[in-house]
Amino acid sequence: MTRTALIIGITGGIGSAVAHALLARGWRLRALHRQPERVRARFGAAIEWRRGDAMSADDVIGADAGADLIVHAANPPAYRNWRGLAVPMLANTIEAARRSGARVLFPGNVYNYGADAGAVLSEDSPQHPATRKGRIRVEMEGMLAEAAGRGCRSIVVRAGDFFGGHGNGGWFDGVLVKRGKPVTAVVYPGDHAAGHAWAYLPDLAETFARLAEREGELGAFETFHFGGHYLARGIDMAEAIRRAAGAPAAPIRKLPWWALYAAAPFNETCRELLEMRYLWQRPLRLDNRRLLRFLGEEPHTPLDEAVSTALTALDCLPAGRRGQRATVELAS
Repeated sequence: MTRTALIIGITGGIGSAVAHALLARGWRLRALHRQPERVRARFGAAIEWRRGDAMSADDVIGADAGADLIVHAANPPAYRNWRGLAVPMLANTIEAARRSGARVLFPGNVYNYGADAGAVLSEDSPQHPATRKGRIRVEMEGMLAEAAGRGCRSIVVRAGDFFGGHGNGGWFDGVLVKRGKPVTAVVYPGDHAAGHAWAYLPDLAETFARLAEREGELGAFETFHFGGHYLARGIDMAEAIRRAAGAPAAPIRKLPWWALYAAAPFNETCRELLEMRYLWQRPLRLDNRRLLRFLGEEPHTPLDEAVSTALTALDCLPAGRRGQRATVELAS
C-alpha cells in the first residue's frame, strides 16, 4: 500500500532532501506551506500542497489527516527566535501525530552536547549543553520522548553540519563558499586540526527514508546517530572544495570571528553564530554503530563526489567541472 508523508519545512535543506528520497521510494507526499503557489513549481506535480502555518496547531492537524509519517524539518530562519518558533512548531506536530497515529521523523544535531560529552558521541552520551540553542534542542527531544507515552511515536536522527541538496543556507554554502560565486577562496571557520562531522543531505535523507520504511520495528521513541563524513582534519573539507573546483591554489582563509563579535550587539544572527563557535574548536564525531546494527549499512557518497555535486547545485563550478548527480553508495 502507498503510504503518505506530511513534510513540514519542505523548502529547507533536509525537508527537500527527505521529500525527494521518499518520492523515489513511492511515498505519497503532502506539504504544509504558507504560500504554496510560490514554491509549487520547484517540486513538480508530485506534491499535494496544503496551505497553512506550522505555528497553527489546527493547520498542522488538518494537513496530517490520514498521514503515516510527519517529517518535522521546520527551523527558524537564520537561527532567530528559537524559543518563540521552534518549540511551539514541534508541539503542534506532536499533537497532530498523537491524534493521527503518524510517526514523527525529527532531524537532530550536536547542539545537545557540552564539553563533558567527549569527542565521540553515542546516543547515550551525556547532554549538558552550554548554549541556549543546545538547551532548546534538548528540551525539544525531551518533548518527543515524553510524548511517546501519550501516543506520539518518533525517530530522532542526529547528524553533523549539512551540505548538499537545496535550500540549506548552512555553514557550507553560507561561509565556506558563496552560492552563485566561483570558488576563488574558501573560508574555513574552525581550527584546521580539529575534527568535524559533516552530513551530505542526500545520504542523510536516504537514511531517514529507510528508517521510515522500517519504523514499525522500532519503539515509540528512538534515536540514531548518522556518521556521515567525519574529517579528522577539519581543513580537509576546504581542501575537498578546492579539488572539486579545480582551484588547488585558492587560499583558505580564516573566518573573521572578531567581526561577528563586533556586530553581535546589533545583529541577532551574528550572536547566534557566535554561540556555536565551540563546535569548530574541538573534535566531535558521531558514533553510528547503532544505526549500522539496525539498517546494516549507512548510505555514503564519497567525499569528492558529494562536494562536487553540492558545488554544482550551488552554481559555484564552471560549466566544464560540473558534476553529474551523485549516486548513493553503501558503506558499512
